[in-house]
Formats: sequence, structure tokens, C-alpha cells
Amino acid sequence: MTEQSVLPVESFAARLLSGSVKKSYDPVVDIDWDAPLDPDRMFLPPEVISLYGTSMWAQMSEVQRRELSRQELANALTVGLWFENVLNRILLRELLTVDPTSNHAHYTLTEMGDECRHMVMFGRLISQIEARPYRMKAPMRVVARALPSVLRGPMVWVGALLGEEIFDAIQRRTLDDPDLQPVVSRVMRVHVSEEARHISFARDSLSRQVGELSLAQRAYVQSLVAVAAPIFLWLLTNPAIYRRVGLDAKKAKAEALANPHFRQTRQYGFASLAEFLDRNGLLGRAGRRSWRACGFMA
Repeated sequence: MTEQSVLPVESFAARLLSGSVKKSYDPVVDIDWDAPLDPDRMFLPPEVISLYGTSMWAQMSEVQRRELSRQELANALTVGLWFENVLNRILLRELLTVDPTSNHAHYTLTEMGDECRHMVMFGRLISQIEARPYRMKAPMRVVARALPSVLRGPMVWVGALLGEEIFDAIQRRTLDDPDLQPVVSRVMRVHVSEEARHISFARDSLSRQVGELSLAQRAYVQSLVAVAAPIFLWLLTNPAIYRRVGLDAKKAKAEALANPHFRQTRQYGFASLAEFLDRNGLLGRAGRRSWRACGFMA
């Protein structure tokens, strides 16, 4: 158990509140939205793009590769918007049973404020890179509406970590890439800086609750963790991405799923969270099989 997890709840929340005061951002004023796009720069580093290194990638023009990087970024930003919308609804529900005078409640509200600003930031970035947001299909809308009812207790924090850590790890690989659009690098840096506190809060909250789980509750959490893997894989390889680039969506998705470079990116994004979930007994056999089958684990 880490030093942070043995701190009293209120002391840990107070530390996060202090960090929020010292280092928070307002994307409306802290990001230069008037800077023009560089026509020669990518929107994501090639090595994290799903088709990088495939035969289809070799046949694509530089214009198509750049467009694929734009669309994969727009998709990731849209997924981030969906996730933070759901997370805020869950956190607001959790506040109904928390002492409103506590540091824990105040940090929860602070995190919700961060997430609201992130949604503004993601929306503006989609517009800034001259892309269109992706739309939820009917089945995903059903899942999104159901999540606040399904995610309770420790699953609140497992869900938060699943949505935050995988993308955060990948973002950290791209922060200092000189070939990226400057506005993209700036948004990623702001997001990573503030998500570090959110991840610490979720990990600490989950660590405090996991020891009190019954066998049935632990099995339930492990089952939901396992189900999350194919959902994440679908989100990362949304066929609409490839259609917008003018590619054969079925063929492109098949190449992406078989691509060892893309598999390595997924494994990198999940590695730290997999270790944390496993250490706390929340990954389970079904989870390992599911995340391995979807290419998130070796």
C-alpha cells in the first residue's frame, strides 16, 4: 500500500484540493485557440495510430495518414466527452451521501469542475482541428444511460480508472512530440496534469473500499472489469473513423486489430492499471482472459 493510501481520507482530499489551487487551468484562456493549424503536422504520433505499420498504412498517402490521425484524435476526444459526462453524473449522485462540509466532498466537486472544463476543452479542440464529433449508436446510448445505475461502490472508482488511466498513459507518450499540432500538445498537457489528481483520488478511494468487499461483490466487480475490455476495443476502432478517411472500414478495422504496433500501444495504456487492479484482486481470471483477448495484455 502506498503512502497516499494510508493518509486519513480528509488529509488526502485536502492535499488534492491544495494541488488544485496551485495548478489548475481554464482552457478558454489558457489555450491559444486562435493559432492556425500547421498543414504539415500530425494530430497524433504515427506510432499510436491504429493502422501504423500495416500494409494499408504503407499504401496510404501522407494526406490520408494525417487525416487518419485527425479522425482518431476526434474519436478519442469524443469518447472522453462521453466518459466525463457519465462520471460527473455518478459523482453527483455520490455526493448525496457525503458530508457536504468535508474535504472529500469539496474535492469531488472540484474534480467535477475540472471534468466540465475538460468537456469544453475537448469540444473546442474537435472544432479547432476541423473535425466532427462522433455520435453514439443506440446500443452505446443504452449503456451510457445505464452506467450510473450499474456503477456503485467500488465500481465507481474502477470505472473512473478505466476511463482515465488508459488514455492518460497514451497521452503521456505524446506530450513532447515536436511533430504534433501545438494546440493538441497543449491540450494533452493540461489534461494529463489535472487527470493525475483524479487518478490519485480514484485509486485512493478504491483502495479504501476493496478490503471490505464480500466474495460476491468482488466477483461482480471482476465481471464488470472483464466486460469493459471489448467495449474499449470497439471504441478505439470505431469503423466510422476509417470511413471518414475514405478507407474500406471492414478491412481497415481487421488490419488494426491484427496490428502488433497497435496492440503494443493498447498494452502500454493498460499496464499500470492492470497491475493496480490485479494487486487489489479485481482483475480475476475472466478479466485477464478478456483484456488479453482484446490485446490489452500480453
